[in-house]
Amino acid sequence: MSLAKLSYAERAKRHSNASARALLEVMERKKTNLCVSVDVTTKSEFLSVVDVVGPYICLVKTHVDIIEDFDHDLIEKLRELSVKYDFLIFEDRKFADIGNTVALQYSSGVHKIASWSHITNAHPVPGPSIISGLASVGVPLGRGLLLLAEMSTKGSLATGSYTEEAVRMARANKNFVIGFIAQRRMDGVGASPDESTEEDDFLILTPGVGLDSRGDSMGQQYRTPKEVIVDSGCDVIIVGRGIYGKGNNLDIQTVQAQAERYRTEGWNAYQERIKGT
Repeated sequence: MSLAKLSYAERAKRHSNASARALLEVMERKKTNLCVSVDVTTKSEFLSVVDVVGPYICLVKTHVDIIEDFDHDLIEKLRELSVKYDFLIFEDRKFADIGNTVALQYSSGVHKIASWSHITNAHPVPGPSIISGLASVGVPLGRGLLLLAEMSTKGSLATGSYTEEAVRMARANKNFVIGFIAQRRMDGVGASPDESTEEDDFLILTPGVGLDSRGDSMGQQYRTPKEVIVDSGCDVIIVGRGIYGKGNNLDIQTVQAQAERYRTEGWNAYQERIKGT
């Protein structure tokens, strides 16, 4: 049976990586495939958004380096909310350096990402050493890594042979690489004609999801949850401004209504996919 037809619960049983398994189990348990990207610049706004969307999400995506008043109290409160609302944390760090450097960026410095983020991601452009560097920190902690195989911006260079090589790198490191940031399923991508990929079960997390807009002035392109989940076979929809706007003068009721709306649309699309209707 195609992976796209398996339930999240069935796929959770296939994963040895703790973070991949936990994410799929949360998705099944909460009936949500929504990840909210919280790209605001103050601690109070960040925690306000997470507190409102928490009941509707499987994952929160952070960019902690844009928070102007970042401190470790923010991380402690984020951890508390992740337990309260039963979601995982994904720091969208997009590592892109040599192995030794990324290991230090992941484990050390001000943010100490590996200590609190279940999942992070990396550009494959430096080659396999970026995975081994991050894995030296993340594997002992049970963390998971996503590779950026494709992006949702107009004119992205992450296409063709670049995407194929990202998938090959992932196949060689399945104990740590749990999936991709991509616009479609990666089944069979980059495989030779005689190479079996039946055991691959990479999670596909997809940004650029919107119900009310098809793009912005900076090259972002949007697709609907149905286009992402049903038509392209992806697993998690990533939504940011479509839920909380530009982050100024947050309207809590609107944020909650939009989070519930996207959760419903994403889950309905998943149900349609696995039922084949």
